[in-house]
Amino acid sequence: MISISSNLNIMIKAVEKASKTIIRDFGEIEKLQVSKKGPKDFVTKTDKQVEKILIEELSKKKNYSFFCEEVGKINNKDKENIWIIDPIDGTTNFLHGIPHFGISIALQTDGEIVTGLIFDPIKDEMYYSEKNKGAFLNNQRLRVSNKSSLDECLFSSNHEGVKFSNLHMRYSGSAALDLAYVASGRLDGYFQNKINLWDVAAGALMVEEAGGIVNDLNKFNTNNIDIRASSGAINDKMLEKIKNF
Repeated sequence: MISISSNLNIMIKAVEKASKTIIRDFGEIEKLQVSKKGPKDFVTKTDKQVEKILIEELSKKKNYSFFCEEVGKINNKDKENIWIIDPIDGTTNFLHGIPHFGISIALQTDGEIVTGLIFDPIKDEMYYSEKNKGAFLNNQRLRVSNKSSLDECLFSSNHEGVKFSNLHMRYSGSAALDLAYVASGRLDGYFQNKINLWDVAAGALMVEEAGGIVNDLNKFNTNNIDIRASSGAINDKMLEKIKNF
């Protein structure tokens, strides 16, 4: 049995509770797709409701502060420990009934990400990592890909990255899951410009704990991050390919 910290245990329980709302509303979203009114307001309510549940659950045993996509910063008594939350990463997919999105939570302590959790509620895939303890998917240890040839590799980015690069690319619509997939070896690398901290905080730690390489995110503003993440085997080659991106 894998030993996890009390903080990670709290995070797991929080996302398990919040995911019930996502799964319920996702079924309704699929129905709303055929209506004339459209589901845009509905998905916004889901984002806010999921974030509210996460904040409530994470606050039960800790007085940590928060940095969230919807409500922004919440300064509590403990300002050195910060929960970083993206309630639904992949909102556009969710909005269109595409089952590829996840809840992302990271814990930042004294400016360093020390715990990360990404939960895909539709596939029931729980990715998590803690500093110096490795990365896992449903209790199975994760390792990044060991491919060394770019021709054999698969990369992900947003639409701008896909258009820029002649690498083998995918655009999935969820940065958190892209990074989790790099950590698990499903993807070999991920890069994107001008992205928010809550999109990548948990996944960046996951890639590193799975043996991969991520550039220093601390030198960027929290809402304007350029991220480069991959296995160590192809990191230099990927960076050379996208040096002008």
